[in-house]
Amino acid sequence: MSWSRVAVVGGGLVRFGELFESSYEQMAHGAFEAALASVDLGLDPGRIDAIVLATQRGTLWGQEGIGGNTVPSALGLAGTPCTRIENACPSGADAFRIGAMIVASGVHDVVLVIGVEKMRDKSTEEGLLSRAAGGHPVYTRGETAPVLFAPFATRHMYEHGTTPEMLAAVAVKNHHNGSLDPYAHFQSEITAEQVLSSPMVCSPLRLLDCCPQTDGAAALVLTSAEKASEMTRSPVWVAGFGMGTDHPYLHEKSSFTSLPATVSAAERAYEMAGIGPSDIDVAEVHDCFTITEILDIEDLGFFEKGKGGRAALDGDTAITGRIPVNPSGGLLAKGHPIGATGVAQLVECWWQLRGEAGPRQVAITNGYALQHNVGGRGSGVSVVNILTSRSP
Repeated sequence: MSWSRVAVVGGGLVRFGELFESSYEQMAHGAFEAALASVDLGLDPGRIDAIVLATQRGTLWGQEGIGGNTVPSALGLAGTPCTRIENACPSGADAFRIGAMIVASGVHDVVLVIGVEKMRDKSTEEGLLSRAAGGHPVYTRGETAPVLFAPFATRHMYEHGTTPEMLAAVAVKNHHNGSLDPYAHFQSEITAEQVLSSPMVCSPLRLLDCCPQTDGAAALVLTSAEKASEMTRSPVWVAGFGMGTDHPYLHEKSSFTSLPATVSAAERAYEMAGIGPSDIDVAEVHDCFTITEILDIEDLGFFEKGKGGRAALDGDTAITGRIPVNPSGGLLAKGHPIGATGVAQLVECWWQLRGEAGPRQVAITNGYALQHNVGGRGSGVSVVNILTSRSP
């Protein structure tokens, strides 16, 4: 079976942010309409055979029966099979992986992958993220996302000489990129001085080292190679994907300078695609915190272990750098509506490979883009997807 025979023919999203005026279903509809409108040669919605929905609505809101039922109706697709995927921060990336497998299997010809999340209508104090972070009744008491990632920053600093200035460089870069992205939650540039003087959240992570809670929705249309030419003149192909897992609790970790789930997910994706890290032209990676992007670009093989912080400071990951990382603004600036995040990253990769990213456009030489998420308790799950503009 050739996975490269799965094509991405449409993609779109709504602007991320505090969307108090929009319901969950309205956001989904907006992303769906944007994805339909992007299909070059048009697509009758009736041709969509199945929907894969990424959301943490069940975990975050306790509404386990909502999502797979309400979203098809909101899109005008009532009656279409819809499967809900909840897999922590990689939910959207995993929904895409599963959607690609559905098309590749031949069971369905046209699949809609959509991610939707409402994060701002309920405060953290009301239990929004404590539901997601719940785990062992003793080991996890008092843990929040910054508490989980701060030890990685501290250890990376100790072992590799990473500095607060290097962390700040990641935030500055991604907020600059976000200022070029009309879909980003934050569209203003910041300075290193602002990052380094922002309030401390969990040492050494400061406020501007952290991504925001965000509302948003994003969608992609996948189809078979046989059907792709009916919908677009410029298909983007699925080159490979991989998933990895790791122990969920900090006391079980073997390293605080690497995320093993990312390493194994990347290895599987590269092997399936038949390429290596040096073939990637652009990457959208999971930067829930500045240290996370540094870990990511090392674990994905773009830089040697311990060199990720210096790479950010030297501009190697800028839009014009050796390996552009997070041209969309990343989670730090674009936002992190959990179920929608990975799908939106893939929309950015799709735009980049088609040369449609506007002022954020990077130089595409090899024709490969990589998308990555990591999350769950203790960063215990990761998904990597690789897209290509090269014809199969």
